[in-house]
Amino acid sequence: MPNALELSLILMLVAVLAVSLFRHWKLPAMLGYLFAGTLIGPYSFGIVPDTPETRHLAEFGVVFLMFSIGLEFSLPKLHAMRRVVFGLGMAQVSLTMLGVMGLGLVVGYFLEVPLSTAFVLAGAAAMSSTAIVSKLLSERLELDSPHGRQIMGILLFQDLAVVPLLIIIPALGQDAENLTVTLSLAVVKAALVLGVMLVFGQRMMNWWMTFVARSKSQELFVLNVLLITLGLAWLTELAELSLALGAFLAGILIAETQYKHQVEEDIKPFRDVLLGLFFVTTGMLLNPQVVIDNWYWVILLAVMPVLAKLVLIAALARIFGANMGTAMRTGIYLAQAGEFGFVLLANTGSAGFGLVPDPWLQTITASMVLSMLAAPFMIQHADRIVLRFSSQEWLQKSLELHQIAQKSLATTKHVLVCGFGRSGQHLARLLDREDLEYVALDLDPDRIREATAAGDSVVFGDASKRETLVAAGLLRASCVVVTFAEFKSAERVLIAVRALAPNVPVVVRTYDESDLEKLIAAGATEVVPEILEGSLMLGSQALMLLGVPVSRVVKQIRAIRESRYQMFRGVFRGVDDEADTPENQWVRLHSVFVEPGASGVGKSLAELGILDLEIEVSAIRRRGIRGGDPSPDTQLESGDILVLKGQPDALSLAEAIILGRKPLGR
Repeated sequence: MPNALELSLILMLVAVLAVSLFRHWKLPAMLGYLFAGTLIGPYSFGIVPDTPETRHLAEFGVVFLMFSIGLEFSLPKLHAMRRVVFGLGMAQVSLTMLGVMGLGLVVGYFLEVPLSTAFVLAGAAAMSSTAIVSKLLSERLELDSPHGRQIMGILLFQDLAVVPLLIIIPALGQDAENLTVTLSLAVVKAALVLGVMLVFGQRMMNWWMTFVARSKSQELFVLNVLLITLGLAWLTELAELSLALGAFLAGILIAETQYKHQVEEDIKPFRDVLLGLFFVTTGMLLNPQVVIDNWYWVILLAVMPVLAKLVLIAALARIFGANMGTAMRTGIYLAQAGEFGFVLLANTGSAGFGLVPDPWLQTITASMVLSMLAAPFMIQHADRIVLRFSSQEWLQKSLELHQIAQKSLATTKHVLVCGFGRSGQHLARLLDREDLEYVALDLDPDRIREATAAGDSVVFGDASKRETLVAAGLLRASCVVVTFAEFKSAERVLIAVRALAPNVPVVVRTYDESDLEKLIAAGATEVVPEILEGSLMLGSQALMLLGVPVSRVVKQIRAIRESRYQMFRGVFRGVDDEADTPENQWVRLHSVFVEPGASGVGKSLAELGILDLEIEVSAIRRRGIRGGDPSPDTQLESGDILVLKGQPDALSLAEAIILGRKPLGR
């Protein structure tokens, strides 16, 4: 049996390999973790045994997940969404659980299924995947759409419903004869803990967080957050309640302080890593042989709950006033199983509370994984499914396109603004001052209602859809401006615009220079990076205050923009800068000191071959004098300092060539 260090290393190695593979296939990372756990589990290769130590490691992932849910718990937010959360959300969870428990009673009549088992399975069936659905809604620009708001409201109630379920399920695993007493005692304990913490803990938490923050130490601040989270989890475990409840309370208490957003950023790496390990250990519960032997049950339990849930949620959405298209989309997006289903099923097998027989648990886990695997494909084709089964949706789409066309019909040579947020509205005001016409597309009904009442030319429409762009007069437009900074969303709009009107100029907003080349390659005429433009304005104001003539400042700004911000490409990295990711490899600057005896001394830049590595030698500092833009024939001398610009891997290799060392990581 591996020790704790070996266990952690094995789990992390297999998780990295599996998740990298699933990311390459554009599948959710969660499925990669589950697949990795299945491979190394006791029922496959048997690399890691299913032991209490392994399960204890997994519990930390649940702790940080529930802490994050607590951070999102906001009374004003709940009040604003109360009809969707406590109306539609509560109805969905309640009716799903009642339906599954009713089915469990019927099946239990023949198979002797205990009510406690049916309750656990009902709770798991009521959950949907917050991670998958929220990510896809964000990528598809649908968070503010009618179905997006309903979906997020239901997901919020599902997250809240996990808390009482985590209190009840351990109680169900105890002595059946004293079940009523056990449940009552658990509820009383939870109420007391919640009451004491929320009444007396809030003021103390704010004082304590302020006390720690005054030290101005990032390490101490993060350590304090871990202490609070794990400490409250330990206290609730002492009260014979779940670790997750204590973590949830910690999140609620911190959410009401001014340090909420900082804590969210600090805790995210711990949460994601530990939650990944939880899903690995969940995958270890899966016995592939049992799944193969019962493949028909796996498919049946994957398909039937998805269809039943889809119909139920769509029907409830209709009852709560949604049109058929919105209701069907809500059902399609939430029909799959969710990560909290695995949380509720954890420790319910023979090794835990014994509520669910192991063969059932493995078959149900496999079916949940299968439904989550299908979720991205269902959501991707949601529009086609809705249009196929809803004649009302055709009419709704036609009305939307008619409204867009009606708004743009009388305009020509107008500016088509994609997104009417802060940047889009500022652009509209500038266009108004110059008496230039525009048509703006947005997906936020409240914003559109307010803006149209004020006389702005904005309509509801998805700018990534070709039919919407045509209705908005793309073929008559003089310019298109994409105002949302998220790369994938902007890229989708660019692809649609270029397919319809390849000659119309497109200006795209982006956050920084990391996606500038990609956007230009996708068809953007001009890309405006917010950070670089902010730096440009900051520098120009400083130069003018220092007495530099305005004409010279304007000339510099024009030259920098015409070179597509080449002067600003690359920065020296610091400890507080955002870390590089495979999707976001920043161009950076790096200084290399040419030591005496280095292999590059006496050789030219061309001879060394570092210019072939797609890097640029932007300057050489020699004897205190900095010279910019050296030629390839420039020979290096001992004591030179080279300023290199390029991607991190290329910089590491170039430094190794100059100094005659083995490159880091090679």
